[in-house]
Amino acid sequence: MASSRRYAELHLHLEGCVDKEILSEIAPDLDSSLIADRLRFENFAGFLESFKFAVMQLREPDQFRLLARRAFARAASQGVVYAEVIHSAGVCLKRGLDAQAIAEALLDEGRKAPLEIRWIFDAVRQFGEEHIYETARFAVGFAGTEVVGFGVGGDESGSPAAALKRGFQLAREHGLKLTPHAGETTNSQNVLDVVRLGADRIGHGIRAVEDPRLVAELAARQIPLEVSLTSNVMTGAVASYEAHPLRVLHAAGVPIILNTDDPGFFDTSMDHEFAHAERLGLSAGELEQIRLNGFRFAFCPTPLA
Repeated sequence: MASSRRYAELHLHLEGCVDKEILSEIAPDLDSSLIADRLRFENFAGFLESFKFAVMQLREPDQFRLLARRAFARAASQGVVYAEVIHSAGVCLKRGLDAQAIAEALLDEGRKAPLEIRWIFDAVRQFGEEHIYETARFAVGFAGTEVVGFGVGGDESGSPAAALKRGFQLAREHGLKLTPHAGETTNSQNVLDVVRLGADRIGHGIRAVEDPRLVAELAARQIPLEVSLTSNVMTGAVASYEAHPLRVLHAAGVPIILNTDDPGFFDTSMDHEFAHAERLGLSAGELEQIRLNGFRFAFCPTPLA
């Protein structure tokens, strides 16, 4: 059923849109029982392994095109009218794929999408400083196109925050916005570190709740957190929906943006994320404020709200 709301989603991993059906279409030689087994996980480490398995099946530009086409159609059917899509460009570089051809194919597919698409090219934190810098250098080659941001995901305990500094500086010098993952599974210090490095938005960031001074700074400076409720529960980042700090952070004035993160793995939609937020006790007015935050904090201003 089509959504009655219009959404801007700002934390949507392209490769996280892979599900069993899409993966079977992309890699028809894979056994369906193997796919089901490898996409099953119980914690964050297991999720990273499932994500890695899915990504490793993507090799050619046409496979990325197909994934993007399916993902965009599904998002549009669920009320998303604007999306900033995270592409694992760093993984393509690390694997020695034709990252340029893949990126060009994705940008082309995005222009044909039934919703407005912008891109965030992502590095992998545990691959280290040189990888992050090289991915940033690749991303800035697309500055001035639909690529509007640079991010760093992966295991946030895998490298110190200082490893992000050179890549961030390069991306910012070329006009790209910064949206690193931080404070998803570790601690508030990781959030503080990326704030000090100039993050414009923060992927997840929920551990900020551990530090009242940091929460106050996020609120005062209006630095948004890209929150994904279902993702956080399914990876074990929080114990349950009821234990999620969303309401506390929102009440403190921190801008919250709701997202699906990896909908192929978590079987969720923007409607589902807002329904979970409503069950946490947010009012209709608060939910509408959060919905509008998706448009307000987009890196590319859009009148689609």
